[in-house]
Amino acid sequence: MAIPTLDPNAPAFTRRYMNLADPRLGARALHASDEFFAPKERMLDPQPAVFIPGKYDDHGKWMDGWETRRKRTTGYDWCIVKLARPGVIKGLDIDTSHFTGNYPPAASIEGAYVTEGAPTATTQWTEIVPSTSLNGNSHHYVEVSSEKPYTHLRVNIYPDGGIA
Repeated sequence: MAIPTLDPNAPAFTRRYMNLADPRLGARALHASDEFFAPKERMLDPQPAVFIPGKYDDHGKWMDGWETRRKRTTGYDWCIVKLARPGVIKGLDIDTSHFTGNYPPAASIEGAYVTEGAPTATTQWTEIVPSTSLNGNSHHYVEVSSEKPYTHLRVNIYPDGGIA
């Protein structure tokens, strides 16, 4: 497996700090509100997202990321990620690569420190990235100013769509 080439215009945090959401280090996507079009685990793939013309699965066009179906009700979709190890989050890449008409218009990220097991309904979540406007087929690098360590992140997409 080749080491992915980093965007030379990406912020310093992408090169300076460990990717705590890397499944090769033990991170896992635990739960998602919806993953009809593409499973949540694809969102954590550390390799750059790919587009494969003509590739389809049981739910339509195969996409290299987590993709939810269109909402016909109020609300939004979310995914809970267990980080590889507890750590301070310095920045995130909300990646919509190859999602053009099916990207979420906005996303926010919350963090939690859970000492045992998985988050529950009573877990206290802290917003670390407020609702941020997104564009399709783009990297959205967001620096995080919190100095608190987190064990889990909740990725919220408004209202639905796909993230690589």
